[in-house]
Amino acid sequence: MLSTDEDILNSAEAWRRAGKGVAVATVVDTWGSAPRPVGSRLVIDDEGHFLGSVSGGCVEGAVVTEALDVIESGAPKLLEFGVADETAWRVGLSCGGRIAVYVEKVD
Repeated sequence: MLSTDEDILNSAEAWRRAGKGVAVATVVDTWGSAPRPVGSRLVIDDEGHFLGSVSGGCVEGAVVTEALDVIESGAPKLLEFGVADETAWRVGLSCGGRIAVYVEKVD
């Protein structure tokens, strides 16, 4: 079961109160097939713990890695991920798509 926005934001607040560095990743745009809709969130702490979902699989791992950089630098990032229809078919997916994810530090 996916976490609710309230769960995700409450975790971000609790982690900040505990003195941890925190970033929030939000799906800001999708094209074609996308596993999560615009507005989906993932919260990440400076130890790599996370809650929520912006996509799945290797995309989520990449977002966590980028979020650790955002926590350290304080500079937000706009990330784009995609897979062409032909590639998607070869790996067993029905169609391709792209997503844009905005990652920002929580102060």
